[in-house]
Amino acid sequence: MTVIGTLSVMPVGEGDATDEIAVAADVLDEHGVDYEINAMGTVIEAEDVGDLFAAARAAHEAVDAGRVHTVLRIDDDRDSTQDSAERVAAVEKALGREPTT
Repeated sequence: MTVIGTLSVMPVGEGDATDEIAVAADVLDEHGVDYEINAMGTVIEAEDVGDLFAAARAAHEAVDAGRVHTVLRIDDDRDSTQDSAERVAAVEKALGREPTT
């Protein structure tokens, strides 16, 4: 089973957040989850919801700021084995495009 989440970790009131976001992404590497950074956050895939929560918590805690705002959305589709790449490919196909995977 694959659990997919969208994570956004942002230091508040710290100016340019790029370095702290990179620190949070490094922590995801240490947790062995698959992820893809985009302009609005990070899509994470994990084997189970516990792994996803652990990775998100570690990313949140890694940000060195007086205030950190974190948003986590989880899609725990227990009846499907489709990963995020397959979901994107299905939408591309519905649009009549070649999947970009």
